[in-house]
Parts: sequence; C-alpha cells; structure tokens
Amino acid sequence: MAYMIPETIRSSATAGERLLFKTMKTVLPDDVIVYYEPTIRGRRPDFVLIGPDFGLLVLEVKDYTKGTLHELNPERWTLLTAQDGYKTVPNPVDQARTYMFLIKDMLELDESLVNRDGRYQNKLKFPCGHGAVFTRLHTSDMHSLGLDRVLEPAQTFMRDEIDPDHPNFNEEEFIEKIFNTAGMMFPLRDTLVREEIDAIRYHLFPEVRISAEFRRPPEHQDQMLLSLKDLKAMDLHQENMAKQLGDKNRLIRGVAGSGKTLILASRAKLLMREHPDWKILILCYNISLSRTLEALIRRMVNEPDSLFDFDFSGGNEGLTVPGTGNIAVRNFHAWLKFDLKIKEDQIPYFIEKIDGGEAILPTYDAILIDEGQDFEPEWFTLVSRLLNPETKSLLLVEDRAQSIYKRRRSYMQDTGLDFRGRSKVLNINYRNTEQIVSFAWDFYREHSAVRGVVDKEMDGEIIAPLSTKRKGYAPGIVRAKDFSQEATFVARQIRLLHTQRGIPLSGMLVLYRVRRWRGEDYVAELKSALEKEGLPYYWLTESAESKRNYDRNGEAVTISTIDSSKGLDFRTVFIVNVDNMPLPLEEDPEREASLLYIAMTRAQEYLCLTYSGHSAYTAYLDAIQESRKKQHKAKKSAT
Repeated sequence: MAYMIPETIRSSATAGERLLFKTMKTVLPDDVIVYYEPTIRGRRPDFVLIGPDFGLLVLEVKDYTKGTLHELNPERWTLLTAQDGYKTVPNPVDQARTYMFLIKDMLELDESLVNRDGRYQNKLKFPCGHGAVFTRLHTSDMHSLGLDRVLEPAQTFMRDEIDPDHPNFNEEEFIEKIFNTAGMMFPLRDTLVREEIDAIRYHLFPEVRISAEFRRPPEHQDQMLLSLKDLKAMDLHQENMAKQLGDKNRLIRGVAGSGKTLILASRAKLLMREHPDWKILILCYNISLSRTLEALIRRMVNEPDSLFDFDFSGGNEGLTVPGTGNIAVRNFHAWLKFDLKIKEDQIPYFIEKIDGGEAILPTYDAILIDEGQDFEPEWFTLVSRLLNPETKSLLLVEDRAQSIYKRRRSYMQDTGLDFRGRSKVLNINYRNTEQIVSFAWDFYREHSAVRGVVDKEMDGEIIAPLSTKRKGYAPGIVRAKDFSQEATFVARQIRLLHTQRGIPLSGMLVLYRVRRWRGEDYVAELKSALEKEGLPYYWLTESAESKRNYDRNGEAVTISTIDSSKGLDFRTVFIVNVDNMPLPLEEDPEREASLLYIAMTRAQEYLCLTYSGHSAYTAYLDAIQESRKKQHKAKKSAT
C-alpha cells in the first residue's frame, strides 16, 4: 500500500482522480510516496510519485470522453465541451512533461542528487518520468481515436489499466508500467536511500523543511550547485498531518518532541499560501515560545520555495526579511492587551457583549493554538467568538503530560465545536534520544497519576511517547555538597561541551525551579559560576522584557525557569536544584511532575540533573544512580 499525501483525497476531486488515487494507494508498494496535487513553485501537477526503485514520476489525469476530443495534434488539443464550447489545451503528456522538467531543473542544482562525474555529470542520478492518465477512455480507443498518433502508449494509462474492477486490469502490469514510465530515459542503477528521498522532499515542499546547514555554492561546470549538510525534514507522518488537516476545526494531541509546533507552523504557512487574503492568528501561553514561533514563522514565510533562489551574497547569515505576512503570532495575554485592548478579568463581559452584538472585536479567518492544555475555558470561548463562522478554521495543539495549570477541559462546551473524528495523535518523540525519552517517561509514570494513557486512539488523557530509537548518552545525575558546587559543575561542563564537543552556547539551557529559596539566590550563583568560566549567558526569565527580547540564536547560555521553557528545545539541558522539587509550597503534585517532565524533554542530546538536598524526586534519582553503580560493578567483575 503506497503512502499517500494527503492520506485522503479532497471531496471536490474528479471521479477519475479519486479512482487513480485509490488504485495507487492499494496496489503500489509500501515504499512508494504519492503526492496528490502538490504545489511546486506555483504549479500543481495532479500526482507526483517518488519511489526508491524507480525514481520520480509526474502524472496528469484527464476525464476526457470520446465526444470531448475534437482535433488532436502532438502539441495542442482542441476540445468540445457543453460548458465551454471549443477550447484548446496542451497535450496532457506535454503538460506532465513541463511539470517534470520544472522539478528536474530544481533538483539538479543539489550536488547530492546528481552524478558527480562521467557521461551524465551534473544530471540527476535517478530517472524522472512523466505520463498522462485518461480515466474515461480505454486501450481500444488508442487506435480508433487516433490517440496513438499524438501519444506514446508507454506514457499513457487508460481506464482498463487503472480500474481494479475492469476485467482487463492486472495489478502486476500496473506496477510494472508505473516503474517503466518513470524510467523511460534510463533505468535506476542504485536504489534511492532515505536521505536522497528526504532531499527531494526538502526541495519540492518547503513546508516540510526543519533545518539544514547551507554552504556557499561553488562554481562547478558553469553551474551553481547547492550543498546541504545535516538536512532535516519532517517525516512522512508529520508532513501528512500538516497537509491532511483540512478545513474547519481540528485537534492535535502529541507527546513532547513530536513536532506539534512544527506542524502548526507548517499548517499556518499552507493556509497563508492557499488563502493570501485570510487573517491568521497563532496563539500560545508562553512568551518565550511565542518569540520562537514568530521566528519560525518569519523564516518559513520568507524563505524562497527554491533554495536555489537563496541570496548567498551575505555568506551563511540566511534571510533577514522582516514580517510574517498575514500571520500574527502572540502569547495570549499580549494578544489581549495589545490587539483586543482588554484585560483578562473583562473576558466574560466581552463574551456577553459579543453574543449580544454590542461589542466589535477583531475577527480571524484561521486561529491556531499551541499549548492548548494551558488555556482557560473562557479563553477558548473568547477565541471561538472571534473566529470567522464561515471558515471555522481552528487548530488546537496540546500535550496534557505537559499541563502545569489546573484546567477543566471540554472543548465542545468551551468553543461550541465538536472535535470527535477531527483529532490526531502524535506519539513519536523526534526531539530526544531514546535514553532521554525513556528516562523522562519512567519518571513521569512514577510520580504522576497518568490516568488513561493514550496509545493511538483518543480514549485517554496522557499520550505515552514512542522513541525514534535515536541513541545517545544516559542522562547524568549529580549529587553535590551544596548549590555552589552544583553551579560550578554545570559551568565547567558547559565549557567542556562547547570546546570539546563543539556545541554552541546557544544550544545550552540551564533550568531552575525557583530563583530564591530559604535565603539562597540560585540564579546569582549560576551567573557567577558562568562568569568565572568566561561564558556569556542570557537570563530569559529575568523580566517580561527579557522574554520579549529573547534571541534564540544568540551566542550565550540560556538561563530560565522550567515554566518558560515549554515549547523550546536545546541540544544540552542542565536542570539544577532538583531538591526543590516537588516545591513544598505547591499544592498540586501533578504540576510538579509535569514540570520536571517538561524540563527533561527539552534536551535533544545531553541531559543532566543536579541537586544537593533531599526530596522525593532526589530519592528517586539516588536510587537510579545506585542501580547504575551496581550494574557497572557487575559488568566490571564479569570482565
């Protein structure tokens, strides 16, 4: 069964497109990716297929009947329709060929996808084919209608070749013809590997891009080739979710690190592209996350569809285009204050006035909400009142394992929108290593009620994470004699990771639960220790202004409370003063467990927890450390 993107075809698709979609989905091999009506540099071919065993194929689908075809020649066809009368259109195979060369020319500028030497130097290392599908004509019509004079049969699919219900249909012949049509110019020598398929997707579909290191393109055979290092793209499941969400209200529930925010941002860009006149709003609870989201949206909106249009005159600095188009990114309270110009305690009053037609506030064609688990019911009510009733385009993204505020949750009651059958679950953690995912989830299960764990369906509260199996180091556990020793240890480790492992300071995060406790200023100690090591730092949570001015890419170690780290990720995370958790003043133990789980899952590669006192959590960590020591001794004695 082929992987279809989107996974279902739109209801307005033609009958022929729906038939071919279903046939390819059920007949083609599992490793074939089929895109339906993808937007590629402003053009929309009907189908684009990518397969490791055949390369790339573009297909155009036509529902022409015998009576439709009036006059045919190799370049142009004249059609006679009841609605339009006579009209001239390109030969459908030529139309597919045009799309194919558009794609081919783009991909040939990536040095990883072309032959580096030999007869076909700088040409794609895999074949690109094109063809046309006539869903209401049969093979017998090729000669009787003179189609064989203007079409190449090997590039043409007729009804009896694509319809499983037709007596002449043969699955093996259909697959073989797909493969042969793609490889008409030359056969594929080596199977395409995952990295090459990801590179193809990366170039063709800007919305799947996560990151890549750009290298200045060198002169090469009178051609500028782009070299991409550490290319990262959404996986197919994430891409499908961004493109399949469809219209109206939707809910995404996912584990930490599953790409929820990335999908939300990609969805916003797709909406902007499809509806340039729409007014789009992205809301979240966290100020620092809103800054990160805004930077992500700005990059996605202003990045050219083709990276080969990238301006390298400024080196590797990238694009510095201001603005996020028609997308506004706000944290909830800033939105209230600066956009709606109301206070939180006025929300019920304004909801009543809006319902009575006595108040006018800004309205939006699409609203996307990150951190939905932290929104109050009346916040959702207000948001839903300001949503265009014609579009009802509301996307909610949440992870209740990261809920740090007691919120009653009934989306139907809060928004008036029914999310049943309109929800998706993301349970694969892409951010963290397998060791960090396991460590964090084991802690959360031990210290949280974890009622009704969700695996794939929407029958529970908390989603159990699955790891992508990316291996790494076991999280570090360090007990010190006092906090001063903790701070000194953390500063030295940051210096070592920076100098020996090459991790940028912008990729380092130090998290604390509270700034002061029992007369000790933990942040002051941290700052002093970092200064002694000559390490620049940025105290993210010093003030509201420091949160608003936060530069995620600034070359400095970030210091933050756990609360403000939601939605962020760093290569290395140190969680200090764990003995202050669970905080004695905190009445809700679930909040404390969620907070530490959030803190742990900010780390992409390296995680270390330090403490110098005693608490329920440090007792748990001490036990893990003792178990590790016993395992190490056992291994040592065995050798």
